[in-house]
Amino acid sequence: MRFDPWMLLDYWELLLQGTWLTIRITVMALVLGYLLGIGVALLGMARSRTLRAIAGTYVEVLRNIPFIIILFLVYYGLPFSGVRMPALFAGTLALSLFVSAYYSEIVRAAILALPRGQFESARAIGMSPAQAMWNVVAPQVLRTIIPPSTNMTLTMMKESAVLSSITVPELTYQGLVIQGNTFAPFEVFAAITLIYWMIAIVIAETSRRLEARVGLAQRQSVTRNPIADRYLSLERRPAR
Repeated sequence: MRFDPWMLLDYWELLLQGTWLTIRITVMALVLGYLLGIGVALLGMARSRTLRAIAGTYVEVLRNIPFIIILFLVYYGLPFSGVRMPALFAGTLALSLFVSAYYSEIVRAAILALPRGQFESARAIGMSPAQAMWNVVAPQVLRTIIPPSTNMTLTMMKESAVLSSITVPELTYQGLVIQGNTFAPFEVFAAITLIYWMIAIVIAETSRRLEARVGLAQRQSVTRNPIADRYLSLERRPAR
């Protein structure tokens, strides 16, 4: 046997389709997972002990079950309750539920890391809890949550390969199809490894630029009184 990657050129359309679907699944699970995660994080900080218990149970259950079990529970369990959906929708929903538990802890930790006075000061000037969260808390936690969210998104993107087990035609599934036609598993999965690596690089670089942009925007938004700026600046000023 010899290594012959050129034969994959006959299957470039399948690889492209699988790559594009993997990217779409990742984006959809990111959006839905973060929306769920924010909601669970807010429940976890509610005054009601019952709501906190519900949020805590949700997080602990989903974080301590393998993703493939969550996938099978959603894909095979929902039809028992009369809910039927295509494999792609079921897989994306399961992936969103899985990642939402981790996103919720990232958001909750970032909010709790802020000084308590931030929220209370916003409430003292007449803001509602929702306004205080959106206008005061959210801008400050945004930069904090980007690095851990990036790591979790990369993990989630790699976990999307498990969706091949329910016939979702993402990248790994297409690789299995090509391998079945060519009987060249090493060439096929070497190429798939390279594609996953390239997707991960794009996600990491996008996150890095977003973090830098958010940090720049926050620095530019900070203004000081000219008198305070004169005394707080480290730059030596000529005497007048």
